[in-house]
Amino acid sequence: MLIWDAHAGFELKSVAELETLSAWKAAGVGFLSVNVGYDVVPWQNTVKALSLARDWLRETDGYRLVESVAEIDAAGAAGDMAVAFDIEGMNALDGSVDMVRFYRDLGVRQMVFAYNLNNAAGGGCHDDDSGLTEFGRAVIVEMNEVGMVIDCSHCGYRTAMEAMESSRDPMVFSHSNARALRDHERNIRDDQAVRCAEIGGVVGVNGINIFVGADDTTTESIVGHIDYYLNLVGAEHVGIGLDYFHPVDVGSGFEETLAGNDRYWPKSQYPGVDVRCAAPSQFAEIAAEMRRRKHPEITIEKVLGGNFRRIAGEVW
Repeated sequence: MLIWDAHAGFELKSVAELETLSAWKAAGVGFLSVNVGYDVVPWQNTVKALSLARDWLRETDGYRLVESVAEIDAAGAAGDMAVAFDIEGMNALDGSVDMVRFYRDLGVRQMVFAYNLNNAAGGGCHDDDSGLTEFGRAVIVEMNEVGMVIDCSHCGYRTAMEAMESSRDPMVFSHSNARALRDHERNIRDDQAVRCAEIGGVVGVNGINIFVGADDTTTESIVGHIDYYLNLVGAEHVGIGLDYFHPVDVGSGFEETLAGNDRYWPKSQYPGVDVRCAAPSQFAEIAAEMRRRKHPEITIEKVLGGNFRRIAGEVW
């Protein structure tokens, strides 16, 4: 079956991060969305990351930058892992709607409105959510036009709900867990997940310890969030976006980024916790645990990749 990871969690600053894609490939992942930028850093960093990633993918065997579902299928048939890019937060647009098409032409297929804090497009989950702005509404129109998936992970409640009312295309929460199971501001409420499903979207479960549980990356607990969503919204609307970052990132500057930007990661929500994530190798364990819980194979195939593949087919 196609394994689709809707979001890789590392900050792309060097080839070292790209070399960790081998962890996904070794786990049998067929498609990975690689994060190339987020609101915490200047938008110019996103362009540099895209240049770095595109060069690396062009020069490295076993990986393929893709633009369509047909190209994902072709990559899989050739034994390559398909890759596209995502951006977390619209600061990367530098206030210009025209930048949406620019990023799409460079391989970005998914974009989050706001990374934890409010920006010119909308509100973040750790801020006084201002809702979708006029600029944000214009961005939605352009993303619908060019074929880019709108992602409401990290967004404020009001912004996410208004975005889902404004888009003509299905939308996703690429890596957002159930707040009913773990009461954290980064997780989403039931009505957000339900509305996402009503418009044909997909909610992706992540493997970050503080969003899964108090300090939990176990396969059983991750499948607990999957089960919760399956019961809430149905088998057509659940996927996985692990948000995984390789241990190489620890000590490589990310801890300093956390410490220097506590507005993005407020201490009330991140109280000195060692942030860890479930590994891509756990995809096989997730499938096995779902089988143990008597889920049919068709449901497992949809959750592990089929549902996000459908979104790509409809939007890209």
